Amino acid sequence: MPLIKKFLGDEFDLSPEPCRRNTFPSIALAAAYLHDVKHVDLNEAIVVCPVDPYVDDNFFAQFTTLAAQIDLKPLVLMGVEPTYPSEKYGYIIPRTSEIVSEVVTFKEKPNLVDAKKFIAAGALWNGGIFAFKLGYVLDKAEKILGTSAHDTLKKIYADLPNISFDYAVVEHEKNISVVRYSGEWKDIGTWNTLTEVLASNSIGQVQSDTTCANLHVINNSDVPIICMGLRDVVIAAGPEGILVSAKAASSYIKPFVERLDKQIRFAEKSWGSFKIIDVDSESLTVKVTLNRGSRMKYHSHERRSEVWNFIAGTGRIIIDDAEKIVHAGDVVNIPIGSKHTVIADEPLKIIEVQIGRDITADDKIIWQELN
Repeated sequence: MPLIKKFLGDEFDLSPEPCRRNTFPSIALAAAYLHDVKHVDLNEAIVVCPVDPYVDDNFFAQFTTLAAQIDLKPLVLMGVEPTYPSEKYGYIIPRTSEIVSEVVTFKEKPNLVDAKKFIAAGALWNGGIFAFKLGYVLDKAEKILGTSAHDTLKKIYADLPNISFDYAVVEHEKNISVVRYSGEWKDIGTWNTLTEVLASNSIGQVQSDTTCANLHVINNSDVPIICMGLRDVVIAAGPEGILVSAKAASSYIKPFVERLDKQIRFAEKSWGSFKIIDVDSESLTVKVTLNRGSRMKYHSHERRSEVWNFIAGTGRIIIDDAEKIVHAGDVVNIPIGSKHTVIADEPLKIIEVQIGRDITADDKIIWQELN
């Protein structure tokens, strides 16, 4: 959320999920926000679009066609003209080959043989683009989630069912149209398809020999990567892990990721970034970078003390309402329970060592600073 605001600024309204609960709860929450907070009319046309397709401008131009159809059908989808028999997408079976058609049925992610049959029969990829009137999805939220009130949905969000919009709504709706889209469309939510739109075959510290072919390496780590004799492979390295995969297999990574330690080891924020550089049973070491003029929230911890080593920049640290100027080379001890924050008067870098037996992200109490 802070990172999205950093790039979008204050011009756009955001309705973040309190936690991950798949697409139907998130769409319901956003719809409730539009109605209850922004006072959008129930008859307003709403278009829902995933963030990970790589498309041309004509894709967005089709949104007006989608919105125009909701006076005729309660739910309208955009179907993507398939370019190959993919097993990764669901398929929409239209009644006709016209730009706008009624939907006959849906087919979930098929095997390769069935995917070829669907394409031969004129099927379209289901790209996850939906159009409806605002009141339509709020009515579905009432029936499926028990409420369409924004405040209530936020409070109970963690207890809502983890269900997609496709399963909750689309598969049960009998009156649907599809708008055909035949322009450029790539789902870059997988490593394999992402490599198709990268300007370079390597990012970061990477070397490869002349025997490598169709190799893409994205190295966001500080450790160099050397590749020899690799073909049709994608390598992605960062603070949270390393992927080495044949491109054809890279889209099946999800079950492996779900078994990994979920601790976030690197994140960019509106105020800067942090990177975990060491984890021990009773300590955690983090490198924190604050942008000029940024500050942490005034907070305290109940289960850990901290040692802050300032390695670059100048700023001010406040501990229990007492302010002190800090420079590169200063070391500050923060006892358990002490309220503290830091303000970066110029870009500031800190090596923060957290010491305690139960170091977790929820051990944080936010306080109001004194003027």
